[in-house]
Amino acid sequence: MIGNDEEILALIDKRKTRDKGFRLLVSQTKERLYWQIRRMVVSHEDTNDLLQDVYVKVFRNISSFKRDSALSTWIYRIAFNETINFLHSKAKRNKDSSVTIEEEMVQNLKNDKYFNYSALNLALEKAILTLPDKQRTVFLLRYYDDMPFKQMAEVLNTNEGALKTSYHIAEKKIREILLQSGLNF
Repeated sequence: MIGNDEEILALIDKRKTRDKGFRLLVSQTKERLYWQIRRMVVSHEDTNDLLQDVYVKVFRNISSFKRDSALSTWIYRIAFNETINFLHSKAKRNKDSSVTIEEEMVQNLKNDKYFNYSALNLALEKAILTLPDKQRTVFLLRYYDDMPFKQMAEVLNTNEGALKTSYHIAEKKIREILLQSGLNF
């Protein structure tokens, strides 16, 4: 089975097999990447738009991939940067609105036709949305994706110690919010 980084990159490097290489790359990363973005932006439509933007960026910049990390790590870093830029842009647009981006995202959760959240799940998602972007990202990657801190450090371009601290602070904040709501995490 073709599918490791070298094989995919070898396909992409050849003009004749480039499309096949990209299709393979997308098929291997799309679902996990979708959920990485989705957990940050909440909206299915925004996630699909961002996912498309990420793959366009990957397609345009694959020749600059230095191959000093896993291909998926490089792609997740692009997705993280695109997602953070999207959230900052959205927050700026909402600045003059009476509704914060977090309130809008909570409302999106409640109205999401793709999910039926239990009270605990909704409370957890609301608590996660109160975290600053970096803490939220670290918490989501660790809690939902069980991403090792080492890989997370590569994706987020920081050190493991800082990520562990961010994760534990985020976990503590979420626990406190849930306890205040009468729920236990």
